[in-house]
Parts: sequence; C-alpha cells; structure tokens
Amino acid sequence: MIPGTDLLAALSVPAYMTDSENRLAFYNDAAAELWQCRPPCGEPLSAGPMRLFMPNGVPLAPEEWPTARLLRDGELPPTVELYAQRRDGSRFSAVPHPSLLRDENGRVIGTVNLLIDVPHSGQGDIEAARLAAIVASSDDVIISKNLDGVITSWNAAATRVFGYEPEEMVGQSILKIIPPELHSEEQQILAKLKRGERISHYDTVRMTKGGQRVDISLTVSPLRDRHGRIVGASKVARDVTERKRSEALQRLLFDELNHRVKNTLAIVTALASQSLLKTSSPEEFAESFTGRVEALARAHDLLMLGQMRGTTLADLVHEQVILAGGARIYADGPRVDLDPQAVVQIGLVLHELATNARKYGALSTPNGRLNITWAHMPDREREVVIHWRESGVPNMRPPQARGFGTTLIERTTQAFGGRATIEFRPGGLACDLQLQLRDDPSPPALRLPPSNGRRLAAPPHTVPNLEGRRILVVDDELVIAMDLEARLSGLGCIVIGPAATAAAAIALIGSEEIDAALVDANLGGHRVDDVAASLAQRHIPFAFVTGYGPEALPDTFRHVPVVAKPINVAQLNETLAALAASIKR
Repeated sequence: MIPGTDLLAALSVPAYMTDSENRLAFYNDAAAELWQCRPPCGEPLSAGPMRLFMPNGVPLAPEEWPTARLLRDGELPPTVELYAQRRDGSRFSAVPHPSLLRDENGRVIGTVNLLIDVPHSGQGDIEAARLAAIVASSDDVIISKNLDGVITSWNAAATRVFGYEPEEMVGQSILKIIPPELHSEEQQILAKLKRGERISHYDTVRMTKGGQRVDISLTVSPLRDRHGRIVGASKVARDVTERKRSEALQRLLFDELNHRVKNTLAIVTALASQSLLKTSSPEEFAESFTGRVEALARAHDLLMLGQMRGTTLADLVHEQVILAGGARIYADGPRVDLDPQAVVQIGLVLHELATNARKYGALSTPNGRLNITWAHMPDREREVVIHWRESGVPNMRPPQARGFGTTLIERTTQAFGGRATIEFRPGGLACDLQLQLRDDPSPPALRLPPSNGRRLAAPPHTVPNLEGRRILVVDDELVIAMDLEARLSGLGCIVIGPAATAAAAIALIGSEEIDAALVDANLGGHRVDDVAASLAQRHIPFAFVTGYGPEALPDTFRHVPVVAKPINVAQLNETLAALAASIKR
C-alpha cells in the first residue's frame, strides 16, 4: 500500500491518487463503486474509469482535467461541478477537490483527489474529505488519539519520521514513542485536554522505532464530536533535529570564539609583560614583542586554513621558520597533526628558536646552516621529538643571562609532558624538544604543501634603498598609518598622505608626484578597487597592506604584492625593495 493511503482507503468519499504524469496510482472502494469498475493502476487517468464534461456538455480535454491542470500550473483550479461519464455510458455529477502530493524533499510526485458525487454529498462531507486528503499528503507528522492516549490515526509523515507503519501504531498507546522520563508530560497533556484547557506549542523529544531520539516541535489541538465534546486530540509535529543541531553549533561557535579571543588577548598580555621584563631598552622591547605577536598571527593564519581544527607540524615549521630563513634551512619529518592549542604554543617555541638563530646563530652568518627534523618515538605515535641543529656558527658561546625564550621553550615542553635539551655547541645550537601530543586531533581541512625534505627558499632580508622616494600611504587605521610613516621616514622616504579614504587617495594620486604606494585593501568596510585602478593607470607600483585574505583584494589585482598585518619588518622591507626595483624614474 502506498504510504498515506490508509486514511483514503477508509473514507466513504470517493478518493484516488495520480502520479506526476497524471496516471492512476490508487483509488479507494468508494471511488470504484462510483465508477462502477476497477481500472488498473498505471494507465492515464483520462483513459481510465470515466470521461469528464463541462456543465454545458462540452467534453473536457485530458490536459484540462483538474489534476492535470494542478500538476502543470501548480495552482488549484476553480472548484466547479462537472459531469462524468462511466464506461457503460451512464453519467453522474461530481465536484473534484485535487491537492498536490509531495515527497519529503518537497518535490511534487502526484495528486490526491476527492471526487464528490453531488446528489449524495453535503458541505460537511466535502470538508471532511478535503481534511483527510491534507492529512494524508502533509509533510508534517499528524497523529490523532483519544482521551486515553490511544492512537486513532497515523499519517505517512509519521511513518517517515518515527519508522512505524500505521498498522503498528493505530490502537497502541502514544507512550510507545515517548521517552520514559517524559511519560508524565503526556499525562499532563491528557489531563488538560479533559479539563478543556489550552495546550501551548512547545519543543520536546520523541523516540523512533530504532531507539533514536528526535527533536520535534509539537502542537496539540482538541478533537470534538458533533456536540462539541472533547473526545481526543490531534498532534502536529515537525522534526526540528537539524534546527536544534544548528542552534547547538551556533552556541558552540560563539563560546569557542569568546574563549579564543580572551585566550589570545591573555597570551598577548603575557608576551608583553614577559618581553618587557627581559629587555633593556624600548627598541629591544618593541622588536621582541612585535616578533612574538607576528608569530601568534602566523599560527592563527594556519588555524584559519585548517578551519580552526589544527594543522601539521610541517606547515608550522614552514610558516614560523623557513619563510623567514631562506635556502639555508632543511626541514623533514613524518606527518604530525597538531590541535589548535599545540599550533599556538609550539609555534611560539619555533619562533623563539628562529629569532635566536637570526640574531646569534646559523641564520646570522653567511655560512650557517639549520637542520630541523622530527620523528615519532618508537611504539609511541603521539610522542614526537623535534631536533633543531645549527652549524657553521663561529665562536658560539652560551648566553650570559637566561632569557624569556629559554623559559618559554622549557615551560612549553613541560606542559606537553616532555622536556627540552638545549646545548650551545662550538658550531651552533643543538636543541631537542620532546613532546607528548594529545591523542587523535581532528585532521586539518586544508594544509600548506609539506616540505618533504626539500630545501625551501625565501627572499633574503634586505634594507631597501628608498632615499628620497615619494611613497603614498593609504590606511584608515591611524596608528598603523603612523607606524608605516615612521618606518618609511626612517628609510629616507618622503611620505605622501597618509590618506584615510579612497577619495583622498585618488585625489593625491592625481595631484602629487608618487613613486610607489602602500594601500590598505579595505577602507571603512569598502574595497579599494578604484584606488588600485588609479595607481595602475599612472603606472605607479604598489602593494597591499592588509589583515584580510585574498577575497578582499580587487579581482584584477590579485597578483600585486601583499604585506600582511600585523606588519613584519622583514616582509615590509622586501616588498619595498621590490617596489623600488620597479620604479622607472
């Protein structure tokens, strides 16, 4: 039996169903009695049990039948009295009441039609028949029960959601689909119904045939007999499991965002205080603190690429060490997945080691080399040892004072249940970091290409020759604009601007002599396509300075160099050097 036909089969009103091609799919005994035949299902309705005529006697074309028009136009045709002719030639008057039949995804799969024999019908019968058709074809669960909680009807949607067929549930207690701890809820509903009290719409939980819990939105309405007495209830339920999951995910995301923001601010605050304690001058503090914040930003960039689920150790080494070190670095090791917390903490450790190498170690001398390898401990997949080996460093001596970097390295490895071994050998620093990582982190969704043992090169650190060059600064953040202005002035540049709006920038481009430009990719929430186009039209080289991703850049200028925020001095200098090389005059 087609789902939902049990209610139609029980009707005393003639009812039939068609498929999406208007072929006969089902009919009840009342329809067969009205037609005085039992046509086979699957044939076109117009070739089946009857022919239809307009009240004036004009035959109705098959494409103009009510069910055909409803399937074609998607709208209910006007309700009119038609004449139907049976196969034996006899006629009867009828009023059709078709409704579209949809599957659980909302696609039209046919029609449900009530065919009311006018001489034997009343308005009440028509309305009852129409209601039965609506119940049978509804996407919502519709269940009726008596005042003892015994189910009296069960539609196709109830079967789809809960898994029980009508014959399994009609005559059974409604408690069959209610979790045991909510049985008292049903008793309260029945008591209110008997007292004639109103029951407000609410969300609750029900059980499927397989034992799964389903979140539903429930409406309970009283059923009355012809004398107005309450004899039962109709329950309309909608599966809201996905809505509940979305709400839970939203709460989780907000909680996670709140945690990450506060945690990041706490890290920044700690880095500031610790950097201040271990430095002897404002310049040294600014350099060390800015570098650590940049390392934190790079770690978060990797987390964003991995949809906040983590990244790999190879990607972290690539981002924190290799990009800043050039071709003298060799990195290799097996795949190791890191969770978000490990990405941040190990990222800061790698930054401290890389900073030391650039200042005093292998990356501070032309002949220096740095090898970074890592491996799993035997039979311990989540225990990893990172080997940091520097060579080619003449006159390597241990530092006279213990710095913040050393403390951070040791405390981090201890937090991961391991230890750090640091040796200042004659040729360079040797450091082993033993880490006990958390079990089974979620693999990142997107990764940078792993090193696979190759030597990965980056442009060497450069101080650009920009003496006397006129550089336009476009940025709506005053502090950042001031910082750029100070850095450019320190390089001997003449700063034009800064301009805080696109209009101001375009005006300066048209009126000032400009050699190159640094342009924020977003000004007050607006893209800078017009500014970029004005610069390109006048053949002025420029770079974007932005904290946004590539999607914020003007589409036709994705090839333009980008300086990421927070600004890395080395990257800024390298970008300025490239701009200086492209200046024609």
